[in-house]
Amino acid sequence: MLLNVVTLSIAALAALAGPALAQPKPSLTVYTYSSFAGKYGPGKPVEERFEAVCGCDLVWVTAEDTGTLLGRLRLEGETTRADVVLGLDMNLAAEARATGLFAAHGQPQPQGGYALPVAWTDDLFIPFDWGHYAFVYDETRVKTPPASLKELVENPKGPTVVIQDPRTSAPGLGLLLWMRQVYGERAGEAWAQLKPRIVTVTKGWSEAYGLFLKGEADMVLSYATSPAYHIGAEGKRNYRAAAFAEGHYLHVELAGMTRTAKQPDLARRFLAFVLSDAFQAIIPETNWMVPVTVPAGGLPASFADLIRPEKTLIDTPEEIRRNRRALTDAWLNATAR
Repeated sequence: MLLNVVTLSIAALAALAGPALAQPKPSLTVYTYSSFAGKYGPGKPVEERFEAVCGCDLVWVTAEDTGTLLGRLRLEGETTRADVVLGLDMNLAAEARATGLFAAHGQPQPQGGYALPVAWTDDLFIPFDWGHYAFVYDETRVKTPPASLKELVENPKGPTVVIQDPRTSAPGLGLLLWMRQVYGERAGEAWAQLKPRIVTVTKGWSEAYGLFLKGEADMVLSYATSPAYHIGAEGKRNYRAAAFAEGHYLHVELAGMTRTAKQPDLARRFLAFVLSDAFQAIIPETNWMVPVTVPAGGLPASFADLIRPEKTLIDTPEEIRRNRRALTDAWLNATAR
């Protein structure tokens, strides 16, 4: 009898304790590129702030760059672990849409709209930051930077450059489109002119920028906001972005939730969080890009002296999807060593 009482008591306690022990925090898996979730990127503060309000674990899964991020999604298909994908480039939006892996985000536009140089409406992807592509230089080494893309390309004694591969890198694809905007059908000839001064073509942005900082090239394909990093984090003002007369090609980073998300409600909460001040205020001095909604405290002082392109160059995602293969082939033919 005593044994039965003890057994029943243990069973009752287990029943009471069971729900607490059996309900771990839900996990939200977010795919992004490596520098976003890296040591100096926005990943850690974003994770801390979202976890403080979601009662969940945010798990980052990284790919080297935007191109490889999209490639991974294609490879995984409906078996992907991603609930959310953060960091797709606007120029790959049509290709990402064509995978059929994304669901409608359901997020209203911020009050007053997005702080972008172009209008934005999309049912699958929300923007979270932006910037213009630019060639960055060290003014202690390059005293007179080119004033246009044509000057950079066509001056045989012009600066050497390091650029990124358009098949794997968002900036690399951006330059491909930039060259087409400026040169049209003559883009292949332009690439052939620039080829002798291309030091190397890297897979991603981080490698290219690292080579530039080591002095391997005079200029690097990057962003108009890149000098803000050197000002804000290092107190250095010798790094500049060259302003080009033809205008600068636009880069907008996107986030979306997958159709197969295991945590769809959390995914929608995260996308809403992405547009909140708690997320947007992190972006300027961690991802070193312009947020799509102006933070309550405004932009930091490190952004005050950046170039502000007068003309924004842009193609529609559908145009890019149609022409990307042909443009890439022309680039490969012109720059093959």
